[in-house]
Amino acid sequence: MTKALFLLAVAGSLAVALTDDDEAKALPAGAGKELVVKVCLDCHGAGPFRGQRLSPDDWSDKVYDMIDRGAKANDDEVAAVVAYLTKNFGKDSKVLVNTAPLVELKSVLGFTVAESEAVLAYRKDHPAFQEWRDLLKVPGIDAGKVEAKKDLLAF
Repeated sequence: MTKALFLLAVAGSLAVALTDDDEAKALPAGAGKELVVKVCLDCHGAGPFRGQRLSPDDWSDKVYDMIDRGAKANDDEVAAVVAYLTKNFGKDSKVLVNTAPLVELKSVLGFTVAESEAVLAYRKDHPAFQEWRDLLKVPGIDAGKVEAKKDLLAF
């Protein structure tokens, strides 16, 4: 019984590590990405920050709040994390449709849970989206929402 529990715990840890690695790979490339993975993904997934679009001051407040909760980063690392988050998830940042998780599709683009899940399912079996019109091929997607948000989309 103890051996089975140990193996179950190891399998669970590997599943979490794989999920974190997938989330890390899906983040936009750029300066500060490695620090975001180290500082942020050590405690939670990317959904909490990918679903937001904040100002530099608001990102700074969020990061320092996380440090108060136990995240480990010095002032230089905080500056790099805030710069990365502001660049990629700031007020004017676009949604990377081919890697965006459900929470980002839902909260930033205003898709329903069903529409967001449909996009995720469609991405698994089809080539990457190249332009906003490609989203119109997703069964169950509201074409009006896609067209209204086309300026927020990146591919």
